[in-house]
This record gives sequence, structure tokens and C-alpha cells, in this order.
Amino acid sequence: MRINLKCLCGANFLFEYEEEIDLDQKPEYLSDIFSGTFMSASCPECGKEHKPEYKITVVWKSKNLKMEAIPEPERIGFYSGKKDNNAQETIIGYREMADRLAVIKDDLEPVVIEKIKSFLIIKAAESYPERDVNAWYQGKGPSGIEFHLEGIKPGETAVMRIPHELYDKTLVDYKKRPKNAAYASLRVRSYLSAHNAFLPDILN
Repeated sequence: MRINLKCLCGANFLFEYEEEIDLDQKPEYLSDIFSGTFMSASCPECGKEHKPEYKITVVWKSKNLKMEAIPEPERIGFYSGKKDNNAQETIIGYREMADRLAVIKDDLEPVVIEKIKSFLIIKAAESYPERDVNAWYQGKGPSGIEFHLEGIKPGETAVMRIPHELYDKTLVDYKKRPKNAAYASLRVRSYLSAHNAFLPDILN
């Protein structure tokens, strides 16, 4: 797909992107997504970096994944049902896309990770009720699974490491009770996210 981008300097330039990316055929896309350089373009006149978001399909057959990523500005439209595309799996925003792909790369269950995120957000809200906290998956290591919490303090990121035992326990519970409200509340139609658990009912 070729689209025209307009820079604040007044320049117009063409930007080309693939509407469907296959991570088995082009694994280099993963490093671009994780580094934040995916879908970036520099203005040929002033050099300003642009990071446009457009709807794309992500295919990763070796991980049994086919997911549609929609731009962050379409979030409200998705919740209202006006932008529902009937995809099997949906993710909103490229940052959430990077987060989800990191979880899948590490062979973890996304529902369990989002459940742990919701727990971390709830715990943060108990101490900082006026803050809008976001939790992001960072990876797994010998000492546990690491998450970053943003929004507790301006300009700062809190690091939380969850024991592997908590993940394993939650995974066992999820497999036993996949339709339990604790897990069902994380999903709005095809979109799985910890923040869905905190939405007003009217948006579900």
C-alpha cells in the first residue's frame, strides 16, 4: 500500500507499507517492532521522523497466530462496534502489538499475562488511585517475569518481577476455568487486553 504523508514542514512524500506481514518469512520485522522503528518514515525535506499507524494483518504461522492490528485512534470506534472487523484476534495500537508479540515469542499464554497485568494495575491503583497506570510485558528470566508500570510517577517507570510460580498457578486456573469472569472480562469481542477489565459495562 502506498500512501501520501504530509510533514509539518509542508513537504509531501510517499510512504509504502505492507498490509500483511508474515513473521516467518520476514523475521526482521520483529526487531523493528520491538525497537519501535516499525512503520517509521523520515521526511526527505526536514528529516522529521513520522510513525504513522495503519491497519495491518500480522501472520506468524509457526506460532499459530493471525492478528489484525488497528491504529490507536480507532480504539473508541472499536469499543462502540463501529470499527469491528470480525477478526479472529485484534490488537489496538502498535505498542500493544509489540507487547503481544513479545509474549508469544516467549511462548507464554497471552490471557494469563493480561490477567497478571490487571492484577498489577489494581495493586497500583490502591496506592495511587488518581493515576492512570499502564502495565507492559518486558520478558522472562531466571528471577521471574518482568513488567514495567508506567503512570505511577511522571517520567518514571516501575519495574515489577512476578515469580514464575504465580504465572504457572494462574495458567492452571485459566485452563480449568477459561470462561470464568476473571478471564472473560479481559476480552471485548476479538480484543484481549488487561484494560478491558476496567471498562464501563456500556462499552463491553
